[in-house]
Amino acid sequence: MTISGIKWGALALLVTATLGVTGTQPLTAHAAGYTTVKSQSMKKTSYHRKGTSGALYNQRHTQKVTNLKTYPYTTWYATKKATLKHGNSKGIYYYVANKAGSVKGWVWHGYLKKGKSPFGLKYAKGAVAMDAKTGKVVWSKNANTARAIASTSKLMTLYLTLKKVNSSSGSWNDVVSTSSKGLRAMGNNASVGGFKFKSGHKYTVKELYYAAYLDSSNNAAIALGRWVAGSNAKFIKQMNAQAKAWKLGHASFVSASGLENSDLKAYGYSYGSANANKVSPKDLALIARHLITDYPRVLTDGKIGSKTVDGQLCYNYNNLLKGRKYYQASLNVDGLKTGYTPLAGYCFVGTGQKSGKHRVITVVLHDENEFTETRSLMNHAYTYQSMAD
Repeated sequence: MTISGIKWGALALLVTATLGVTGTQPLTAHAAGYTTVKSQSMKKTSYHRKGTSGALYNQRHTQKVTNLKTYPYTTWYATKKATLKHGNSKGIYYYVANKAGSVKGWVWHGYLKKGKSPFGLKYAKGAVAMDAKTGKVVWSKNANTARAIASTSKLMTLYLTLKKVNSSSGSWNDVVSTSSKGLRAMGNNASVGGFKFKSGHKYTVKELYYAAYLDSSNNAAIALGRWVAGSNAKFIKQMNAQAKAWKLGHASFVSASGLENSDLKAYGYSYGSANANKVSPKDLALIARHLITDYPRVLTDGKIGSKTVDGQLCYNYNNLLKGRKYYQASLNVDGLKTGYTPLAGYCFVGTGQKSGKHRVITVVLHDENEFTETRSLMNHAYTYQSMAD
């Protein structure tokens, strides 16, 4: 764009030179490069971004490295200080790098604030870290905002299944009806199931428990719900009644599996007017707390990496377990449940108990790096002395 034949870029340079920008302001033009007036080493000092403005460049400012806004919770370590000049303007810049040294460059000092960055999660839209012993939330992000939670919904289904198994009204060896055409069709569609209900096999509660828990089988979860309550609709009413009994103010269920009604409709298992289960991070953590407190076997089962059920491999996608990509030995992660739908994004409810500490429960919802952020959140939660035994 031009104004009377003067290009915007040239006009910006003219204004900058006319105003004589000093070291109190950043230099704004980068095309022609900057010259170094003076440079010196400095004691390694931690900084974090002051706001969403600013970027890292090479020293001559001919190439941008990254924008600061993409690193909201990064601590930058400054080791050099320089006065850079562009035209008649001068500014003070720091050479900084992140802890790993993988991102580094020069940034105007005014975009930084001294000190380490406060803890935060970049990707999760909602998150909680809870002391499992006390129920105290030790860190949160949008803790009371209800969101779609995908297959982490199965924690409530597992709870009600175990409740019946541990009562006089049911047992692990009870045979569950799996003849529903909808559930069989769901198992044959990898996008919404994958665990097949074979016509020649009688499935027990225990088999479907492992299929729903480890493999996150949707048809297994729905079948268990029907076994618990007599029908899909009655089971979902039980889910909501249990949430109410626990005084969860931000939890509503329309699905035993976590699939949305937009997917369930084709199989005859849609329920209610809402499209999805919606639960807040805090309420989901409380469901997990009830589950592991009342039925601690879920922690032993949660460590199983894979299990064969009726000749089908049920694989546990918790990648914080031993031998998996994001495993950290000190965290002793032994659960709990993954989840994903396009609507909910990647969700994960994790739990573990570090030596000498209380057990921690974490929830991250609609995340892009659910295991990395869960690991960071667990480590941060353990900095709270209130969680020490």
